[in-house]
Amino acid sequence: MIMNRRSILALLFMLPALASCEPEKPMDHTPAPMPKVPAGDEVVTLGAGCFWCVEAVFKQIDGVASVTSGYMGGKVKNPTYQQVCEENTGHAEVVQIVYDPKKVSLEKILDWFWKLHDPTTLNRQGNDVGTQYRSAIFYHTDAQKTAAEAAKKAAQKDFTDPIVTEITKAGDFWPAENYHQDYYFQNKNKNGYCRVVIEPKLKKLKLDH
Repeated sequence: MIMNRRSILALLFMLPALASCEPEKPMDHTPAPMPKVPAGDEVVTLGAGCFWCVEAVFKQIDGVASVTSGYMGGKVKNPTYQQVCEENTGHAEVVQIVYDPKKVSLEKILDWFWKLHDPTTLNRQGNDVGTQYRSAIFYHTDAQKTAAEAAKKAAQKDFTDPIVTEITKAGDFWPAENYHQDYYFQNKNKNGYCRVVIEPKLKKLKLDH
């Protein structure tokens, strides 16, 4: 049976020797800094299940300046990962993407968004189940809203079941703890979730760098 991410994390916390041949390093629970947005760049925030997976994809897209894992769509200030996992805050796991529109369009970013997850499963991606894993586009401008609605309508032809992705105005973004940032590339050789879930996804998308 394939374990979900929380189960794997819990096991690794209890048995760090299973994670690697060396002792597990202490995890930095300090929230990451807010992403910087260079002049001329734009921001969009996406939820597509586990933010480790989504971050690993968008970090490899030309024109993307930065990808920060975090939380959006909830009612609690400064939520922790544990609070979000308990589904008591209303937040979704998201990535905030800073991109150069001269190099990559929002439409291209949304093309990757539809490819990297199943937008027809409500509050679920694979074995990751819960409202924090919901499919969501958080738009930052009216132009992004229009583009997201058009992209959702166009993408429906590729899916038999209805797309359930929510399109919502962006609210407060709370960067996740530092140990979540760049998680796949920091842990791909020692974390089971990275090898079992994220690596196959990247290979399918031909992004297995």
